[in-house]
Amino acid sequence: MKAPDLNFTPRGLFIGGEWVAPTEGKSFVSINPSNMDKLGDVPFATEADVDRAVKAAKIGFTEWSHVPIKERARCLVLLAERIEKHAHELALMDAVDSGNAIVGMRGDMTWTADSLRYFAGLITEIKGETSSQGPRHLNLTRRQPYGVVAKINPFNHPFRFCAEKAAAPLAAGNCVVIKGSEQAPLSSLRLGELCEDIFPPGVVNIITGDGATGSALVRHPDVQRIGFVGSVPTGRAIARDAASGLKRVSFELGGKNPIIIFPDADPKKAAAAAIKGMNMNRQGQSCSSTSRVFVHSSLHKAVSEELVKQAEALPIGVPWLKENDVGPIVSERQFDRIMGFIASAKSEGAKLLTGGGKPKDAALNGGLFIAPTVFDGVTPAMRIGREEIFGPVMSVLTWDDYEDMLAKANGLEYGLTAAIVTNDLAKAMETADRIEAGYVWINSNGRYLGAPYGGWKQSGIGEEECFDELLSYTQVKNINMRW
Repeated sequence: MKAPDLNFTPRGLFIGGEWVAPTEGKSFVSINPSNMDKLGDVPFATEADVDRAVKAAKIGFTEWSHVPIKERARCLVLLAERIEKHAHELALMDAVDSGNAIVGMRGDMTWTADSLRYFAGLITEIKGETSSQGPRHLNLTRRQPYGVVAKINPFNHPFRFCAEKAAAPLAAGNCVVIKGSEQAPLSSLRLGELCEDIFPPGVVNIITGDGATGSALVRHPDVQRIGFVGSVPTGRAIARDAASGLKRVSFELGGKNPIIIFPDADPKKAAAAAIKGMNMNRQGQSCSSTSRVFVHSSLHKAVSEELVKQAEALPIGVPWLKENDVGPIVSERQFDRIMGFIASAKSEGAKLLTGGGKPKDAALNGGLFIAPTVFDGVTPAMRIGREEIFGPVMSVLTWDDYEDMLAKANGLEYGLTAAIVTNDLAKAMETADRIEAGYVWINSNGRYLGAPYGGWKQSGIGEEECFDELLSYTQVKNINMRW
């Protein structure tokens, strides 16, 4: 099926409030993963372009850091209003470019606008502390911005992460250089157009490119603070680059997240929670996806059958139609990676219950579609039982012994999210307390603005979407005075 016309042509890199051509004239192609058609040529930022963007942000900081806090808040609210006005267009762009279902991308626009307003409302809470050691003495602290902040984002929430993850640093008085994902870059540049006439020149800068572009941004000496959302290996690479400059970093990284189903759970509801937790409207391409299904042996047959039934009932098709839940994988590189995991699962003895390849609909053969996939008989020794796949692949692991199950659930390097399904409140709270993850659901799912989101172990550094994130983009200055 022919994709809708996005009516968008990248105008260049957004640097210093202007659209500029990349210094070497390089570009790369963004494709529609539903049919492999070309969507457009995207400017490729080299190290020289990164330097231009950072210098523009450094100049912009001299003004933005002195803008009254109410004016900074007003700018964030204005951007929220523009996003809401263009929400359908932005959702459509992300659906076509990334392959994610348009209903989920529409939700991204609502979340982004809400986040901008949330941090705008918190600006007045950036406060210091005072104390005194005696007469004619005062000790006070002030929170001040870092200056230039680098924000590097993934493909699974293309627009949302570019805009939402800039809210806290901008509210704190920093300027940002945003690098959108090379696998779904279009909406990051559209964000630049929405920022025009809201922020002073240099406050928001947007560049596109690949890993070399991101590395140049991280290593730039005038970047003092870095925020990254993406995979653990890339997070480690960024940490190495940042370490030489002793730069402050925050990471939201990958997950191999468990959903633990207890014997008192309703099989149908438990399976629905597992399917919902897999974020199939992003083809499982989500760091929070609950891809390891630990189901008690007494419910194994019933839950497995429900997983297959519900997975096969998910509508698969082009993501710009609202009736479809599962779209294509974002890129050929990602598609091949996921299929490699599926092949390894088969070779290592996991039992394929459903999916495992292209959907039955021949009309989808030209795109990068993978049917929702469920494997049974998975063990932690298998690749699909221990490595993040970032695709629509679920692994069923059966348990009888609670302590053994908990050891296996905690036995990986990841610790982002976990889900628990039970009517036993005491066991639910004990498990939530003992699970090694930063964000835990009990008989629920979804994210809640203002609730800290961040991973343990190798799944991240720092918290986001909350007041602590705002404070993390400030540095404390202590002032002692006597008179």
